[in-house]
Amino acid sequence: MGADSFQILIAMCIYMAVVVIIGVFYAKKANESPENYFLGGRTLGPWVAAMSAEASDMSGWLLMGLPGVAYWCGIADAMWTAIGLGIGTYLNWLLVSKRLRRYSVINEAITLPEFFSNRFREEKKVVLTIAAIFILVFFTVYAGSCLVTCGKLFSTLFGTSYVTMMILGAVFVLVYTFLGGFLAESVSDFMQAIIMIVVLILILGLGISHAGGISSVMENVKSIPGFFDFFGIATPVTENGVQVVENGAPVFGEAGTYSILSICSTLAWGLGYFGMPQVLLRFMAIRSEKELTMSRRIAAVWVVISLVAAVTIGLVGRVLYPTALGTSAESENIFIHMSTQLLPPLLAGFAMAGILAATMSSSDSYLLIASSAFAKNIYQGLMKKEATDEEVMKISRITLIVITIAAIIIAIDENSVIFTIVSFAWAGFGATFGPLMLFSLFWRRTNRAGAIAGMVSGGVMVFVWKLLIKPLGGIFGIYELLPAFIISCIFIVVVSLATKEPDKQVLDEFDRAKNTVMD
Repeated sequence: MGADSFQILIAMCIYMAVVVIIGVFYAKKANESPENYFLGGRTLGPWVAAMSAEASDMSGWLLMGLPGVAYWCGIADAMWTAIGLGIGTYLNWLLVSKRLRRYSVINEAITLPEFFSNRFREEKKVVLTIAAIFILVFFTVYAGSCLVTCGKLFSTLFGTSYVTMMILGAVFVLVYTFLGGFLAESVSDFMQAIIMIVVLILILGLGISHAGGISSVMENVKSIPGFFDFFGIATPVTENGVQVVENGAPVFGEAGTYSILSICSTLAWGLGYFGMPQVLLRFMAIRSEKELTMSRRIAAVWVVISLVAAVTIGLVGRVLYPTALGTSAESENIFIHMSTQLLPPLLAGFAMAGILAATMSSSDSYLLIASSAFAKNIYQGLMKKEATDEEVMKISRITLIVITIAAIIIAIDENSVIFTIVSFAWAGFGATFGPLMLFSLFWRRTNRAGAIAGMVSGGVMVFVWKLLIKPLGGIFGIYELLPAFIISCIFIVVVSLATKEPDKQVLDEFDRAKNTVMD
């Protein structure tokens, strides 16, 4: 290992040590009760709630996946996705946060499946079971995408084995999540959110400076057909998946058309927010409903700055290093490439810690929520209702290990494209839980049968559209979240109206959640 690589490693080790210390610090409090371990005892402040929610949500794809898309095919795909995410973030905090926080206190829920189950006061825990299973499935996929990021980061930086580095990253995340639970995860995510936005702004500023300023960047990207076109898309010419280079310049074909359907498809990413457990749990965990207004503003500002910076980094990277990354998978390393080229080694190490931060802030959330879904909802809710708190905690930690192993298996292919993996899991959560969350909070007539139909139809349609319909191309090539979300909404409404109205007790609780303002 060279001197430069050693300095980068030292900086990253310092960061990881701080994260472990946070986990150890909160270990005692986390072990006091399942509510503390899974929801932090509802003690999050507005800054921690907002920034940990967004950091856990964005994951490594913010620093690698999104810039990679912009680097590879230009602004359209990346920016329309970013716009959808920005709108979705704001509307989720505006519409869902207060009502969910209030409702989850009233029905005494500390996990998302538990909230849905208690919402309909079900005796046979069908809603709870279905929700928990979908969380286990999609969060395992999500965690896999984070481990891909880890493996790519370390193998690129240090020239080491992708698989080895990916597994070591998984073990590290497992350890501090194992120790500290939700509080450790949220506090470390808050710190990670700060690091992420700082390194994004830093690399963007340095990149623009080295490229000769904004005007120079604009001139260069506009010279590539479709690259800086909101209604067009660049088409790299490839041979065996590698972009062709002629006379030292990458070769692009004629610009493709970015249709209204494509725009709707990418904007649909915003719908996913309504079903993201890692974000929704922050709404439930904040210490006061009144603080959610401040959290909303913090989250919106963080998201807008981060998304714009990430997309722009991809464009600037194509100007600075037009031939450095020749495949779609390699393009996701543009942030790493720029950091190591533009910064002194020690500072580059802290920039790399930003990617590590993004990865860990998501993977810890995914692992914790998935383990809680099994331990609290399936094990204690169905298999052994008399299970003690100590048993639940033990089962949760065993589940953490099992899910981590499954995520490692998913991430074993180093040619995996982070953006692709994330988009599938995002669609899964958005379509499974998004419509149900909105209808549960805002439509009094929603009943248990409608909830079951909505979750199952949305979750199944994601798989059906992705695997069977989308390959047909044309109008069917849209992002699977959009049709699956619509189908779920239809099923919730039709089945709820076709079956018995909810009991008076359920309706009265809905009215309490709607009208009661809590401190």
